[in-house]
Amino acid sequence: MPPPVVSIFETGDYDQQIGRAVAMLREGGVVVLPTETVYGAAGLVTHHKAIERLKTIRNAGGGAATKPLTIHLARREQAMRYIGEVSEIGTRLMKKLWPGPVALIFSVPEKRRAEVAKELGVNEADVYADGAITLRCPDHIVAIDVIDQVEAPVALTVAGGSPQGPATAIASSLGDKVDLILDAGPTRFSKPSTILRVKDKSYDIVRSGVYDERIIERLLRTTILFICSGNTCRSPMAESIARVALAKKLNVPPDDLEKKGINVISAGAFALPGARATPQAVEAVKSLGADLSKHRSRPLTVELIHQADVIFTMSRNHAAAVTALVPSASDKTMTLDPQGDIEDPIGGDLSLYQQLATQIQQLVEKRLDEKVAL
Repeated sequence: MPPPVVSIFETGDYDQQIGRAVAMLREGGVVVLPTETVYGAAGLVTHHKAIERLKTIRNAGGGAATKPLTIHLARREQAMRYIGEVSEIGTRLMKKLWPGPVALIFSVPEKRRAEVAKELGVNEADVYADGAITLRCPDHIVAIDVIDQVEAPVALTVAGGSPQGPATAIASSLGDKVDLILDAGPTRFSKPSTILRVKDKSYDIVRSGVYDERIIERLLRTTILFICSGNTCRSPMAESIARVALAKKLNVPPDDLEKKGINVISAGAFALPGARATPQAVEAVKSLGADLSKHRSRPLTVELIHQADVIFTMSRNHAAAVTALVPSASDKTMTLDPQGDIEDPIGGDLSLYQQLATQIQQLVEKRLDEKVAL
């Protein structure tokens, strides 16, 4: 008999349905959750029967019979519960790729594995395989809310049938193998997650999925993002000035910053794509050694926010626009001027823009020293 399917965004009682899924998981049930990649059947690692049901679902789909299931996290810092110390590259992978469509495989020392298994009250083999664990931090509000509220290790495996949706196809395929399906419509990527094996100083791609090697390398750069409204005055001025400042620090031409792994970009919270910087902005930064002649505006996107290591906004409203798109970005988002907003110069004369350029230069140099490690 097919399990109940709840259209989670259409029921009008979102919190109640999330609580229903949480209660089922705590009781040892299996619940299908949406992620940004595919739908996954979820169960608690601490419930043996739930894990056996998940393995049955995975094996029916052709998965490895003895491989531990992937543990999913609500927040990246929860990974430390399972892995202990982590290498510099591991920390960067978690910071840059989570939440997102990437699973990371970490090698874990024998002592730490034994401690975790004892703490959870499970067999070590249910969590670790060949001395390693696979973790993922999904970028989907439904999965995050359920996993966060359960407050216990949640394992997921790809749901049967049509794992990208619709949920009715999943329900028909799985039948009584699951107890509830939370339907959030088609998944964003409709592709499996990428899997990376973390090494001491590098990583290997175990499975290409949503992200290929080119995308991963781009995401791993140190990226500084400046945000204003239309991306034709304040934020491109800050971007060009920052490029000059960073190039001086690294003793390279501004055009070579990308070769050093530094990416400086700007965007507009309300921008249309393709607009040039205002002539006054181009002229004002020229005396500071910066070049805006080739600038074209771009809108702020979720992908840009995830890509950025630090985000400087021209106003508190712009900061709010960032966190409205990606709430988890609040820790890396701040106004360029800690004392308040930088006013929009649009419509002003060249002298106003020159004053603004000097102000932005002082703020950018101070903020880069504070927030960007080279």
